[in-house]
Amino acid sequence: MDIVKEVLEKQQRALDKYKPITVDKHLEVRLDIGSLLCTDPNDLEDLELRNNKEQYLLRLTRENTQLLINAIWELPTERIDECIVAKLPQPTTVLPRLRKIPGPKPLTKWEKFAKEKGIKKKKKDKKKYDEVLDKWVPTYGYKRADAEREKEWVLEVPKNVDPNEDMFQKKIDLRNEKVAKNEIQRMKNIVRAKKVEVPRSGYFGPEVASSGQLLTAVTVAKSSTASVGKFQDKLPKEREARGIGVKELIPGAKRKASHISAQPEKEVNLGLIKSVLNKTPKFDIEKAISLQKNEDKLERDANPTTKKGKQGGKKAKHSGKGGKKPKGGRGQRAPGKKGTVGRKRR
Repeated sequence: MDIVKEVLEKQQRALDKYKPITVDKHLEVRLDIGSLLCTDPNDLEDLELRNNKEQYLLRLTRENTQLLINAIWELPTERIDECIVAKLPQPTTVLPRLRKIPGPKPLTKWEKFAKEKGIKKKKKDKKKYDEVLDKWVPTYGYKRADAEREKEWVLEVPKNVDPNEDMFQKKIDLRNEKVAKNEIQRMKNIVRAKKVEVPRSGYFGPEVASSGQLLTAVTVAKSSTASVGKFQDKLPKEREARGIGVKELIPGAKRKASHISAQPEKEVNLGLIKSVLNKTPKFDIEKAISLQKNEDKLERDANPTTKKGKQGGKKAKHSGKGGKKPKGGRGQRAPGKKGTVGRKRR
């Protein structure tokens, strides 16, 4: 019995390695074979998910993948180069897209010209035979520069050129200039594809100021001088900016420069000196009298003891506040009277 049990367990372990291709589901899964998408509408088992999460998700994924593979094998197949190929149908699920579908690549300036003239691109031979070197050399790409350097190890100096000029360096400069020209043309093609206005020479990008903004800057710079741009020379073919607010962009446009006039500078300075030296002070009698009256009044208010105040003090009785206090007997006292004359001493 032990042998039979062992054989059965061994067979069961062998069957466990190969899972069945049939999968039972309460609700059928939705398959989109064109997108290789499988959507499972069945609910998850909470208890099994909580107790054995990893094994449960692995088993669920295997079953859904098995259903997708079963649907793929039901498609018509064909053999291509000893491989069985199935043609997928059109996808039915609409997937969201972040950006719009890119359109066709715009033609460059040369491609557009070649298309209009009917010029067809010919494929160059990768190698050609060079009679000078007596071997096959590449026409472009790798090792072409080495072949040219080996072929042109000496260069002829023309008659109309300085004999001390380095012809090898001149050839390198011409090649660098051609490379730079091609790079500028490539950037122009990129700008033209993005529908950006291209300047006449070079590429400056969209952040460069326009012609109107440059004219405005020139006008503001000229008007910021002390002469408000009066003595600034104009550039050849210079145009004035239009629609500029005087207060906002040209501060001081309405300002009149005091030191600028039609007269010569010497006459202006002499006139200024004469106006200062020949200036006579103006004397207003009425204003002076009123100022004097105000000063007298302020002085009386500040010091009330005047002539009238002294005379009135003699007639006034001795009170604690008004008038002058009577003088004492100046130390002379009658022998028979006590304390009748003079101040009472305390």
